[in-house]
Amino acid sequence: MTVNYLAFAIPAFFIFVFIEFKIAQHQKKAKIFKYESTVANFSVGIAERLLNLFIAASFYQVYNWVYSNYAIFDISTKWYVWILLLLSTDLVWYWYHRLGHEINFLWAAHIVHHQSEEFNLSAAARITTIQAIFRNVFWCILPLIGFHPNMIITILLAHGAYSFFTHTQLVGKLGWLENIFITPSLHGVHHASDEKYLDKNYGDVFVFWDKLFGTFQKEEEAPKYGLTHPIKSYSFLWQHFHYYLEIAEAYRRANGFKAKWDAVFGSPALMDQNIRPILEERYYQNKIQTEAKPKPKFKIYLNIQLIMVVAMLTGTTMFYESLTFVHKFAILIFILVTLINIGALLEQRKWIYYLECFRLILLFGYFFYSFNIIELLIFPVVGLIILERNFSLNSLYNKYFLNYQSNTINT
Repeated sequence: MTVNYLAFAIPAFFIFVFIEFKIAQHQKKAKIFKYESTVANFSVGIAERLLNLFIAASFYQVYNWVYSNYAIFDISTKWYVWILLLLSTDLVWYWYHRLGHEINFLWAAHIVHHQSEEFNLSAAARITTIQAIFRNVFWCILPLIGFHPNMIITILLAHGAYSFFTHTQLVGKLGWLENIFITPSLHGVHHASDEKYLDKNYGDVFVFWDKLFGTFQKEEEAPKYGLTHPIKSYSFLWQHFHYYLEIAEAYRRANGFKAKWDAVFGSPALMDQNIRPILEERYYQNKIQTEAKPKPKFKIYLNIQLIMVVAMLTGTTMFYESLTFVHKFAILIFILVTLINIGALLEQRKWIYYLECFRLILLFGYFFYSFNIIELLIFPVVGLIILERNFSLNSLYNKYFLNYQSNTINT
């Protein structure tokens, strides 16, 4: 049985977040964590890791294809080439990252990373699969130049690991290192919504590129994190797709080729800010966040679901090559539905009960299919209907999981 040891990076991530949280508590800085935001951050990261299982191998295949057919130079694999590759990787990242802030359709994928108003290690998880695809298109430049795909994959793993640790407020300024590396302080500036900090510090490891191209900014006043126009939702789906809807609406309203072009390829800074409130009302995302805390039962139920999907993701990653397509697809659907479920719980959506029923039927369907008795699925469906009619499961569900000190107020 083939084991993918990269699976251990998943529990390691949560261990580091837990350590950061405990240190924050010890330093009386626990406010840098907020339960709802942290769960939303985890949900985005889990979805990206899950979906990448299905496409990550194709990234290497693309690199290998470009390298084998179109490499401009035949670059050796000597030790000093690793340094050159690291610098090249970070330079490509800089321009991918900068363009991700300057072009609407790229920003639609990257905006998810900036939605959290809390800056901590959990925010590093806010990477979408769409963003990962765009990023890897840019990194095809590396095998095109002539770097070997095996070297590229190794450097990308180290590159990603470094950037994870720059998402924290517990590390202050690091003196002379601030002139060489992107530190937590400098990356915190990048995540800020203050006007003086906007569109600064695009580098991932080194500050050279920001200083060279005029986008460097050191931390002065304490940053305010998040978007300049924050979204009012913890919905898993809304966080992923709201900006694509904004682009579509801007495109629909645009008159003439240039205006339509700008809606897709123009600057996010020029996006009509009246569009989002209209869409928020249309899709029932117009909420005002308050600081009320959910009751323990609600959190326990949500935490159990979160732990369950993390365990499933870890196991699936570890034994992915040994699973059949049916098993992979069933796990994919179940985890994605559960993540939508978690977002709906945070949002206190009353339709979540029906999503829970759908998820339960999916679970029964998977087991019955596995035992080749799919025709018996009718029995749990009928059973759910009978239980609902006799015991009003919907009301019981609402009582325990929706009737709590709501952290949102409809506007």
